[in-house]
Amino acid sequence: MATERLNSILNHLSPSKTGLSAITQKNPDDVVITLAIRTPLAKAFKGGLKDTQLDFLVCSLLKKVIEKSNIDPQMVEDICLGNVNDGKAAYLVRAASLAAGFPNTAAASSVNRFCSSGLKATQDIANQISLGNIQCGIAIGAEIMSAGGDRLANPFHPEILKTQDAADCLQPMGQTSENVGKDFNISREAQDRFAAESYQRAERAQRAGWFDDEIAPITTTVKDPKSGEAKQITLTKDEGPRWGTTFDSLSKIRPAFPAYGDRSTGGNSSQVTDGAAALLLMKRSTALRLNQPILAKYVGATVTGLAPRIMGIGPSLAIPKLLGQYGLTLADIDIIELNEAFASMAVYCINELGIDASKMNVRGGAIALGHPLGATGTRQVVTGLSECRRQRRKVLLTSMCIGTGQAMAGLFVNEVV
Repeated sequence: MATERLNSILNHLSPSKTGLSAITQKNPDDVVITLAIRTPLAKAFKGGLKDTQLDFLVCSLLKKVIEKSNIDPQMVEDICLGNVNDGKAAYLVRAASLAAGFPNTAAASSVNRFCSSGLKATQDIANQISLGNIQCGIAIGAEIMSAGGDRLANPFHPEILKTQDAADCLQPMGQTSENVGKDFNISREAQDRFAAESYQRAERAQRAGWFDDEIAPITTTVKDPKSGEAKQITLTKDEGPRWGTTFDSLSKIRPAFPAYGDRSTGGNSSQVTDGAAALLLMKRSTALRLNQPILAKYVGATVTGLAPRIMGIGPSLAIPKLLGQYGLTLADIDIIELNEAFASMAVYCINELGIDASKMNVRGGAIALGHPLGATGTRQVVTGLSECRRQRRKVLLTSMCIGTGQAMAGLFVNEVV
């Protein structure tokens, strides 16, 4: 603690405003992550979480947060859930947090910015801590895609539809992927080759046990689809990776959205998935006082918008925006977690930004692991920080495209090296 205090004094005497030296400085008021865990990711509609309710999943993971962190629940002042498909998420997270063992003095809320909801929840908790509104909070992202989604029952008002960008917000995600493929000439072959690499990386990571320190096993109940008989199971690993997947096997899959194009398939698009991930955040000074292990520093996050019909290329705009805010370049980034909503957008972003593919999605991405919408933003942080620890690297960048034409990016510094 004395060393931390001395470093803090020195940093205040000669602070760096931008660049690597600035974001890697350690100050008492830094927002830090002291725990980062997730559930296994399960196949929607047929996997181990298909019969699990959202409130039970959130409650189960929050119990794991208490168990693994040894945090006094009385210290937690707010819990924010990122969720997309359940309009009752605010009710569910409040009840789930109380059932998990947090006192009624710990508030709870939900946030929905589609695929970035987990990162948005992280940003919201971090900002509250940074401003001194709370001392300690939890960001959680969770989605039970098996339950279906809250689709718009009716199109927008006719006045809204007179604006083309507004009307384009109704385009299905598969259509936007085909738009990216056609507009930017991302071939079916390029998409399948990228997807094959994602599956092979996930297989390698799973075989080697790299996911083990990310995953908190979840015990739940699943029903046999034929007999309806319920049985208790404990999920310990991701269900998405298909071992042995190759470019040749993927190239045989039929297009998934033939009404819009022939380049995106079930094999080179993100999987429909159930799962959750959570981060425990507080100020560095609080973590030191509570003897909480500091895993990483939250640096910041940003959001941007773009034409809804090509929403997938959003990270190519959000990433430079975020890096520019901190005086960084991609050369300063050690590990990148970019959500693989579709191979079309991932290939575009790699090419457009000049991303070193060896740094990106080292353990595979959403094509191989799955994309539980509200959970992905927190899941990426959990996975990325684990990979930083494995490689003894420092700077993590996360990013994702967002339906309706948006994108977010987040920046973190691993402190376990």
